[in-house]
Amino acid sequence: MKNLKRVTWIITLLLFTGISSTYAQRFAFVDTEYILKHIPEYNSAQKQLDDLSIKWQEEVDKRFAEIEELYKQYQEQHVLLSEDMRRKKEDEIILKEQETKEFQRLKFGYEGDLFKEKIRLIQPIQEKVAAAIERVAAEQTLDIIFDKGAEITFLFANPRLDKSHDVIEKLGYKPNPELAKLD
Repeated sequence: MKNLKRVTWIITLLLFTGISSTYAQRFAFVDTEYILKHIPEYNSAQKQLDDLSIKWQEEVDKRFAEIEELYKQYQEQHVLLSEDMRRKKEDEIILKEQETKEFQRLKFGYEGDLFKEKIRLIQPIQEKVAAAIERVAAEQTLDIIFDKGAEITFLFANPRLDKSHDVIEKLGYKPNPELAKLD
C-alpha cells in the first residue's frame, strides 16, 4: 500500500511537471505535523483523545483480567463440577470474552468511538490548516504544495520551498523552530 502511494505521487509529479513545457510549475511543501504542533486546540484535542484511549484500554484490560480470573477458577473447580455446570461456566467465560471483544471493537475499531471522536475534534482543525495552506498558495502563486509530514518521501527539499511558517502565521500563531526538533 505504501509503495502504491509512492508510485501514485511519482506519477502525479511527473504529470504535473510534464503538462506543459511553456508553463513552469511552482512547487512548495509544508510539514503539517510541525504546523499542528503550533495549534493549542490540536494539542488539547490530542490530549483528550489520548486520555480517552487510555481510559478505554484500562477498561478492556480490566475485563480481560476478569475473564482470566474466571478461567483460573474454572480450571481449579473443573473436576468438581458436573457436566452441566462445566458447560455453564464455559459459556459464561466465552460470553464475557465476546462482550469484551465487542466493547474493544466499539471503542477502538474502524469507525469506533475513538475514530468518531478524532473526527469530531481534529477535522475542524485540519480544515482550518487546509484553508490556510490554500491562502498561502494563492498569495504566493504556488501551483502545488506537498506535505512533507505525509507518506511522501523527500530525498531532498530546498528549505526555501518550505511554507510551513507562512501557514502557521496565516493561522495566527508564531512559528517556533524548536518544535521541529521534537520529531
